[in-house]
Amino acid sequence: MSKTIAEKILSAKSRKDVRAGDIVEAQVDYVMVNDITGPAAFDEFEGLCAPIKRDKVVLIPDHYVPNKDVASAKQAKKMRDFARKHKVRNYFEVGSGGVCHQLMIEQGFVAPGRLIVGADSHTCSYGALGAFSTGIGSTEAATVFARGVLWFKVPESMKFKVDGKLGRFVSGKDIILTIIGDIGVEGARYASMEVEGSSVASLPLSDRITISNMGIEAGAKACIVPPDKKVYEYLRTRVRGSYKPAFADDDAAYSDVMEYDGRKIVPVVAKPFLPSNVAPASEAGVAIDQAYLGSCTNGRIEDLRIAAKLLKGRKVHAGVRMIVVPATKEVFDAAVREGLVKVFSDAGAYVSGPTCGACLGGYMGVLAPGERCVSSTNRNFVGRMGAKDSEVYLASPAVVTASAIKGRIADPSEVAR
Repeated sequence: MSKTIAEKILSAKSRKDVRAGDIVEAQVDYVMVNDITGPAAFDEFEGLCAPIKRDKVVLIPDHYVPNKDVASAKQAKKMRDFARKHKVRNYFEVGSGGVCHQLMIEQGFVAPGRLIVGADSHTCSYGALGAFSTGIGSTEAATVFARGVLWFKVPESMKFKVDGKLGRFVSGKDIILTIIGDIGVEGARYASMEVEGSSVASLPLSDRITISNMGIEAGAKACIVPPDKKVYEYLRTRVRGSYKPAFADDDAAYSDVMEYDGRKIVPVVAKPFLPSNVAPASEAGVAIDQAYLGSCTNGRIEDLRIAAKLLKGRKVHAGVRMIVVPATKEVFDAAVREGLVKVFSDAGAYVSGPTCGACLGGYMGVLAPGERCVSSTNRNFVGRMGAKDSEVYLASPAVVTASAIKGRIADPSEVAR
């Protein structure tokens, strides 16, 4: 029988012929934890009194990096101590790492056909390279530390086809927000989203990562973009080990198929307090206090280039704080080499080293009561980036930058040369 990408990968990893709805135990290629989710996993693992599958384990401190207080320093130390005790080689210390999901991709852990889990909900990002990846809990992560396997319910699959030439400044963020706006935050609950079409194929890998990253905001178990030459070329000099891509059969069964005309998609924002509360950026018009560019959703070098192109020779609006956070050391170094950091600094933006701090309302950009932020992150729930009565508007790097210049949420065409 024909299969979807999810069914093919989980069949290969469980060594069984599986279909949607089946419960399987499958071999995991890698398991990742960060400084927030890792400590609980370490405690659970130690209680198992089992040897560690250290080559499968990846430890990445990123949420409170550098540490903001004693509590976060203790969490980081616990991860550092665990890595030393169990000789975990895949540990990325401050100064050599960055935001976990971008780093997992850069460091070659992610590849087509792989099964990867992470104790962070946005682990689904790796579907951009054709992997089946999903978020799990810390206890489950501890189990994978010890056994290298985990049980899964094989999800049904939904197909989203986006065809047609995208307009100027229309990005992967606009595509996925448009989809979430249509189906809602539970529209793909426990499904594997397959996103394809000529519009998606035209996007750089960076934008595809954005699409997969936000699959969880529709409730998806995984969000997969079929791999192509762009993926293979990206991995050519960085992938660890061999891999085998998986593709859906032409007559595979889907629970739903939705088609979009890429020519009709416009730059959008998701207004408070759900990623599904989507409207054209040109219609929002609300004044902002902060513009945030960064995170696992949109902190890659391509995102920074778009922002710098719009900002060059301009200034951030006098009433706005703009914060720019490259996702990893690799991205930061590239931004320095290309002169992007100077463009941001000259425009009045603040540039930070890699951290997740502002995205989760931890530090490095916390909002005060009543403040509004347009953000390239993935969630805009109540209190997500600070005070409970602050507001977050989700948008692409181009919309974030245009808004920083205008002092209100704006379509990039308003400032484009």
